[in-house]
Amino acid sequence: MSEGSIRANPLAAARAGTTVPHAAEAGPGPGRPAPQAAAPTRALLPSLVPLLREWLPRQRWFAGKGSPITGFSLVSATELLPPSAGGATPGLLHLLVRAEQDGPASRPGARGGPAADCYQLLLGIRASLPPHLAHALIGRPTGGPLHGRTVYEALHDPRLAGLLLERLRVPGRLGGLRFTRAPGTSIGSGLTPRLITAEQSNSSVVYGDAYILKVFRRIGTGVNPDLELPLALAGAGCDRVPHPTAWFEAEPAVEAAAGAGLGTAPADDDPDGGPLTLGILQPFLPGSADGWQLAMNSLSVRADFTGAARALGRATAEVHTALAAALPTAVLRGQQTELIAQGMTDRLEAAAAAVPALRPYRERLRTAFDDFAALGRRGRTWHAQRIHGDLHLGQSLRTAHDGRWALIDFEGEPARPISERRRLQPVARDIAGMLRSFDYAARTHHPAPDTSRWAQQWSLLSRAAYCDGYAEAAGTDPRDEPELLRAYETDKAVYEVLYEARHRPDWLPVPMAAIRRLAGSAEETAGAADGRPTPDRPGRSDRSDRSASADFAGPADPADRPGRSAPADRPNRSDLADRSGRSDPADRSGRRDRSGGPVRSVPDRRGPSA
Repeated sequence: MSEGSIRANPLAAARAGTTVPHAAEAGPGPGRPAPQAAAPTRALLPSLVPLLREWLPRQRWFAGKGSPITGFSLVSATELLPPSAGGATPGLLHLLVRAEQDGPASRPGARGGPAADCYQLLLGIRASLPPHLAHALIGRPTGGPLHGRTVYEALHDPRLAGLLLERLRVPGRLGGLRFTRAPGTSIGSGLTPRLITAEQSNSSVVYGDAYILKVFRRIGTGVNPDLELPLALAGAGCDRVPHPTAWFEAEPAVEAAAGAGLGTAPADDDPDGGPLTLGILQPFLPGSADGWQLAMNSLSVRADFTGAARALGRATAEVHTALAAALPTAVLRGQQTELIAQGMTDRLEAAAAAVPALRPYRERLRTAFDDFAALGRRGRTWHAQRIHGDLHLGQSLRTAHDGRWALIDFEGEPARPISERRRLQPVARDIAGMLRSFDYAARTHHPAPDTSRWAQQWSLLSRAAYCDGYAEAAGTDPRDEPELLRAYETDKAVYEVLYEARHRPDWLPVPMAAIRRLAGSAEETAGAADGRPTPDRPGRSDRSDRSASADFAGPADPADRPGRSAPADRPNRSDLADRSGRSDPADRSGRRDRSGGPVRSVPDRRGPSA
């Protein structure tokens, strides 16, 4: 192939969906192209490096902020749509690129060596950008197969975003990519795509009012829990989760290349790692509200929230019960307990080294982890299973018409390797995350000074009601294992302190208030003497006569009306793809929700989520 022909048709090496796993020194062999076929693809990455080095660190989903990128390597390149020679038709190129950075890998789960992360890029290719796509510009390569073309973020282009939906409508393979549709489902055509532009840890495209596509950006080895767990729950008949409609993945040969040098490993029970999960399509249900939004509405009008909290506890327990029935479980004994406690202690020490405000409480906080480990040494055991992994109010949806709760976004903490997120863990970790979220809501709605005490009482009562609801549905009360619950809540609060100190210093007082309570500071626990539940052990609710099916009590705030969204500049991860909602158990073939109308998804407003 001549240089002239490459420039006339820049991605000829990837024609018809050819995928080229890349390694700098790789020669011909199984799964690798002959040198002459790979030459244009090998020239591709060097021409993009100057553009990616500047563009990639500016993206919200880039995990390596604060450290310079030292190099790139191409994992795979797949042409989804060739650009026309005359430029009338844009091209779409799918890349998996590994970005390497200086210093030891500091992100959770790294095993030492240089930090490296695999990212999914969807690049549009045009001769020039029309004005409405000017903001999506990545740059113009000099040299290589894309010389003279304009490269841009493809998801901003409705034509290219629509092509992804078409690929999901017709399952099959395209090069090293595999597109799958859930059995018994159908996907409509001709839906107008729109990219969610709020800051997110992934990218999300809404198609009409029917579907939302979550495109993962930082790609880990193995099946993503955000696909694995909802599929398992759908198979178990659990209607508390949105069921995936379709998804796309990279084949295992590409997975092996992506995992090379990442400092991670497949899950112990999945030695081959499995395919890379790249994106998930789910029903988009306009009109729903997430738990954080509802909590903030309740606080703003001083409304009771215990009915909603109790029902949310029941929903959580139903999901945990279904996960335990559908997937493997285990028993944690002394050695495993000590390893978990040691990990918590290590995170505390690292956080205290980075945040001086945490140091005065370090010794008292450590007692929570020591007490947990001591129980394990004395023979205490705990049930472990698959869990949500990053549960908080923003990861729950309540439908407008019947008030039922659903749990969403089973990805876990994206900063951690998939192998770690797939580990069996006590359900107390999820419960502690939700308890912390109630506290975050109470302390971040900016109440007037005369309502601050009321807001904290709101938190305590909501936490107690949540545990009540969980106990009703699960048959076991999380408060009956106070050492376990306190250890996980302390671990979560320590993480929040580190996050806020690094990213939102003005928010640091929010988790620090919990740190003082959990450490047993007198000024924070004085209320316990008058019978109020202490924050590290939520008391039993005195609202036992409240109907467990009443998911929301008190007047609805106007912001909870369909079509109205909360401010986009509120904290942290606004992962709209994770708000895709729930369909009725009978509604597994793309039909609308029981209300006859769709339910809208809103951004996450809770505190830090990795």
